[in-house]
Amino acid sequence: MFSEKNKRDSEAATSPVFVFYNANRIVANDQLNCKLKYYLLTQKLRIMTTKMKSGIFLLVASVFASGVYAQEIDIKVKDPESSIRLSFGVDNALPVGSLSDGYNWMLGGSVQADVSFIQDKLYGTLNSGYNNFFGKSKVKDAHLIPVKAGLKYFFAGDFYVQGEAGVSFLVNKRHLEADKSATFVYAPQVGYLCRVGKSFIDVGARFEGNTRFNDGGDANNFVALRIAYSFSL
Repeated sequence: MFSEKNKRDSEAATSPVFVFYNANRIVANDQLNCKLKYYLLTQKLRIMTTKMKSGIFLLVASVFASGVYAQEIDIKVKDPESSIRLSFGVDNALPVGSLSDGYNWMLGGSVQADVSFIQDKLYGTLNSGYNNFFGKSKVKDAHLIPVKAGLKYFFAGDFYVQGEAGVSFLVNKRHLEADKSATFVYAPQVGYLCRVGKSFIDVGARFEGNTRFNDGGDANNFVALRIAYSFSL
C-alpha cells in the first residue's frame, strides 16, 4: 500500500506538470528576490544622494558664510574710520617763476577736512591754512591765508590725485603795497595716504598757482610738499 503511494508520489513529482510548477515557483522567488534587492539598493542610493546633497549644501553655505565674515572683517580693518577725515599738516614750498625773484622759500601750516562721497574712492576736500613766504634781502615777507575746496580721488590703493580751487588772502597787503588783498588760487596735487593703526600720515606734493596781487604784475606760483597727520572723526 505504502509502496504504491510512494510510487504514485514519485511519479507525480517527476511528472512534467509538477516540474513546470516548481520551476515557475523558483523563477518567481528569484524575481521577487531581485526586485527586493533592487528596491533596497535604490533606497540606499537615495539616502546616500540625500546625504551628499546635504553635505555639499552645508559646505557651500560654510564657504559663503566664511567669505562674507572675512569680507566684513577686511572692511572693518581696512576702513574703520567714519565718512569724515581731518588732517593737520606742515607745508613747505619753493617759489617758481617770478615769485622766486623776491622770495626764497615758504613755510606754513594747514588743516583739511575730507568728506567721503564714495567710500575709499572719492572725497570732497576743504582746506585752509597760513603760508609765510620768506623774502630775499630787503623784500618783506608775504603772509597768505588760502581757502580752497576740491576733490580727492584714490585711483590705486592709497595713492590719490587731488584738485582744489579757491581764494588766497594777502594778510599784509599794506606792508607789501599790493593792489589786491585776494586772488584766485588753484592747486593740483598727487599724494599717498599711509595707514598707521587707525590714523594716517598724508603726504602730498602740489603745484599751487595764485593770480596777480598787483595790476600788471605776474602770477605767484610755487611747488609745495605737505605732510599731515590725519584721523577720522
